[in-house]
Amino acid sequence: MGEISVLGAGAFGTALAISLARSGQAVRLWARDPGAAREMQAARVNSRRLPGRRFPASLEATDDLALACTAPVLLLAVPMQQLAEFVASRRPELRDRILVACCKGVDLASNRGPLAVIEDTLPATPVAILSGPSFAVDIAEGLPTALTIAARDADLVGDLQERLSTDNIRLYSSLDPVGVEFGGAMKNVIAIACGFAMGEGLGESARAALMTRGFAEMQRLAGHFGADPLTLAGLAGFGDLVLTCTSEKSRNYSHGLRLGRGETVDPGVTVEGVATARAVAQLSRQAGIDMPITRTVTDILDAKLSIPEAVEQLLTRPLKRE
Repeated sequence: MGEISVLGAGAFGTALAISLARSGQAVRLWARDPGAAREMQAARVNSRRLPGRRFPASLEATDDLALACTAPVLLLAVPMQQLAEFVASRRPELRDRILVACCKGVDLASNRGPLAVIEDTLPATPVAILSGPSFAVDIAEGLPTALTIAARDADLVGDLQERLSTDNIRLYSSLDPVGVEFGGAMKNVIAIACGFAMGEGLGESARAALMTRGFAEMQRLAGHFGADPLTLAGLAGFGDLVLTCTSEKSRNYSHGLRLGRGETVDPGVTVEGVATARAVAQLSRQAGIDMPITRTVTDILDAKLSIPEAVEQLLTRPLKRE
């Protein structure tokens, strides 16, 4: 029986599976598409999502969810906007397992983060969240990466910290999953804004301002829902924000960058920050929280504002103390 299964064979899920297997654990990587699973198992590589990164011997690819769910620990690496449907439709297989959410964002239908989405369907199931500054290709190549594993239960998070740490992934534990959730979600929205700025040619000073004021929005929103400010200053907040807003490896930053340049974007690429921006804008309106950058990102994505109009709107806001 596999020690750990990763459900979702996208780039990040595949990278986690490779790193865990490389550390000596028996790992199953579940893919929804039977053809993709057979191809990965035969070729020992995920050529569709993470080409060139070979599978260790202890990594098995499968499309058999029941088999994958025999593992005691399941890493849910499905896109955020598919998580609710996935958990609801797979309730019998997921029950009585330890579930670790490996997606970032806010569900557009419910305005809830990954832990709340899972707990709504499986209230008695132990749940944690894994987040932090990371690119799949770096993890798969064995490059040093530090992430946060968070849950409300200290024993659970301590156990997972031991189980999921690998030769190149160093895990820090947290008892503030709310802060970790909001950090992972909001950084994608700010990354799109930074992409807009750089694509439009507004310069690195503008990007630094967006990152800093975006971080303030992240703190306001997370704090409203009970997050510890120190969590937002850590890996899952500030650390992930810096990485995502400064590298073209980031799908969210690259999405904004292309739109800022007037280029077309690939509709088949999952960009979590697009749906998250809309969900967070709704959430902030309901909570009465001022989120000007988030609101501006949604207006640009919805073609209500051009980027030059958005810049003028942000620069002419009333002056205030930082």
